[in-house]
Amino acid sequence: MSAALKVAVVQAASVAFDLERCLHKTRQLAADAARQGAGIVVFPEAFLSGYPKGSSFGAVVGARTDAGREEYRLYWESAVDVPGPAVDFLARVARENALYLVIGVIERDRGTLYCTVLHFAPDGNFLGKHRKLMPTAAERLIWGFGDGSTLPVYDTPHGRLGSVICWENYMPLLRTAMYSKGVEIWCAPTADGRDSWIPSMQHIAFEGRCFVLSCNQFSRRRDFPADFPCALGDDPATVISRGGSCIVDPFGAILAGPHYEGETILTAEIDRGQIARGKYDFDVVGHYARPDVFQLTVDERPKSPVVTLRNAVGGERLAGEES
Repeated sequence: MSAALKVAVVQAASVAFDLERCLHKTRQLAADAARQGAGIVVFPEAFLSGYPKGSSFGAVVGARTDAGREEYRLYWESAVDVPGPAVDFLARVARENALYLVIGVIERDRGTLYCTVLHFAPDGNFLGKHRKLMPTAAERLIWGFGDGSTLPVYDTPHGRLGSVICWENYMPLLRTAMYSKGVEIWCAPTADGRDSWIPSMQHIAFEGRCFVLSCNQFSRRRDFPADFPCALGDDPATVISRGGSCIVDPFGAILAGPHYEGETILTAEIDRGQIARGKYDFDVVGHYARPDVFQLTVDERPKSPVVTLRNAVGGERLAGEES
């Protein structure tokens, strides 16, 4: 078992809708966290390149505006291809700072955007991604739905690491699926700064007997373009996202945060031994489970909208194919 590890959550604003500048801000902040000794660094939901809080994208039930379509185009232009140049850049950031990097991005896959978390190892290896399964409310207008094929948990020398995005954390069956994978370092990039978020993070840490690293942006109106149509106000000083990032241990104790005053990097030392101490009396998918009463089925097969069936080599017909 590894010794105590310092982890960090980066509470900062995106350079909204500007991928290049946002990537360079990521590099600077990751280096700041590394200088503080962090071996795992988590960035907020949709950090690249922005969570468009307060925008309607010109939509009402039954109609869309041309201005809203143009706003979506600009948002799409600032998104991240996976794989692609931005992923390569982030891999270099992880390698330069010798840390595990976990970061929320808006992923572009053809014409659709997804709210995604990317994971990188200290040697710069891209470990993989998690696509948000269930966008919340108006997010469904601009983001597609992930499927069960991107629910990874990664082995690291410091424990098994995985990510769950924003209100996915409120989905009991998703939590159970992650617990079954042995997650020990639960990363929770979010856009939720409500007072209710903190006790939810404490509950997950206690329920899963895992460390929870929750990370939200702190942003003001001035962090968005001046012509960004925001229903939350136009005063440059208006707080759009108030933060509330925190780090919680497997007994629900808050080790760092929550912080609501501005951009910051929160750090904490985590002792993996706390996980075993906690599971002594509660292991939700182990000795405290009742599989004779409750069972969960998880479908992790990728779901494609187009499935192509071809004849086998030698011209053999597929089962059910007409001659």
